[in-house]
Amino acid sequence: MMSTMKWTSLGLLLCLSVTGWSPKAASAFVTKKHATHPQRSTISPTSIRSSGVVHRELFSSSNNNDMNDDEGGSYSSRRQVLRQATAVAGSTLASWWLWGSEPGTAAAAAADTTKKRICVTGCTSGIGLDAATRLAAQGHELLLAGRTTSKAQAAAARILETVPNANIGLAFECNLASLSSIQKFASQIQQLSSSSSSSSQPFAIDVLCLNAGLSRDAAAKDIVRTTDGFELTVGTNHLGHFYLNQLLLPMMNKNTGRIVVTASGVHDPESPGGNQGETATLGDLKGLEQRNFEMVDGGPFSADKAYKDSKLCNVLFTRELQRRLTASGSGITTSCFSPGLILESGFFRNQNPLFVKAFTVGVKVAGVGETSHWGGGALEYVATSPQVANQGGTYFLAPPGSSKYGDAAYGREFKVAQVSKEAQDDSKAKRLWELSETLVAGSSA
Repeated sequence: MMSTMKWTSLGLLLCLSVTGWSPKAASAFVTKKHATHPQRSTISPTSIRSSGVVHRELFSSSNNNDMNDDEGGSYSSRRQVLRQATAVAGSTLASWWLWGSEPGTAAAAAADTTKKRICVTGCTSGIGLDAATRLAAQGHELLLAGRTTSKAQAAAARILETVPNANIGLAFECNLASLSSIQKFASQIQQLSSSSSSSSQPFAIDVLCLNAGLSRDAAAKDIVRTTDGFELTVGTNHLGHFYLNQLLLPMMNKNTGRIVVTASGVHDPESPGGNQGETATLGDLKGLEQRNFEMVDGGPFSADKAYKDSKLCNVLFTRELQRRLTASGSGITTSCFSPGLILESGFFRNQNPLFVKAFTVGVKVAGVGETSHWGGGALEYVATSPQVANQGGTYFLAPPGSSKYGDAAYGREFKVAQVSKEAQDDSKAKRLWELSETLVAGSSA
């Protein structure tokens, strides 16, 4: 017999259908056996242990006017916004209902007590800040990358408030929308390497967490570009991290290093979040053949699709990077993961306010959202857990609402999952790498 909660959830699905969730969408979700869901005082670099105030901000473009459309929404009507919100919330709820609410049986992950040097982008808010705080509490050394140095230092101050003895080796600017800023950050780490290396203990980055990201209002029509002329979302979420990885890879621990990429379930057009609105597809990658591209597939600009495409790029990048590392004989492994739907991170601040309110209500009623603390733990797990060692090229995902199990979900509900069909295209992954390499090389020269 179905539980009371499941009957309640089914009733809410029917309500969502009446208020705007189409029967076609409902049918698509209910016929899925196993649906999945995606998804966030100044301190000097030399005296990073000073205290200060942290301002939680999304790692994104500084042009907030460009990142927010007219108040009240850019959609044609309030009803359209509500339909869009209930559709996404409904799909998330359907996913939770089909997954079920019973916990898995795998044991919780054992902690790795080895102290590591870990670089984290997107550390100023959301799961990045929570992950960095968790990692600091475990005694790992942190290299913090923020959109500005002041934001990175403020994040360091916040971490030190919670973990007074945190080992923060660097807190510096790394604006992923600027290749020159990325170069400066890599140079800072190179200087740190030169000053701290010794013959007995050479400098090496043990874990690189490529976590930062941004998402514009899905209804935005204007194209915002990075300082190098790339479309902002793909330029930041994919190309910025691609370039940072290129610069830091020579400094990685060649034997046991890990590279972790924060992706999203929306990379998959068959996932509940991924099949709402325009779906992710990179086509033949024609757009990336020129620097001033609008979309990766060469089509007209869509803010909604650009974000989903960027997450598909993240997954393809992870898989191709692992292929190349393995071919070279390197012991470095790469993984990506979806942290789930985290409303409290501020990640939705650039979305239509009416959409966010309606969506938040639906998610809270369904109980399918995750906490920022849990999402940070998911990042920490993929970055440091012995269970993830030697699982290169993998993608981790949990059923919606898994944060209710706390840290016990890591390695149990939160585990290796299958990526989308397009993300399994190795030839496309290779081509994406080659085009990305050309773009960042031409812009950073």
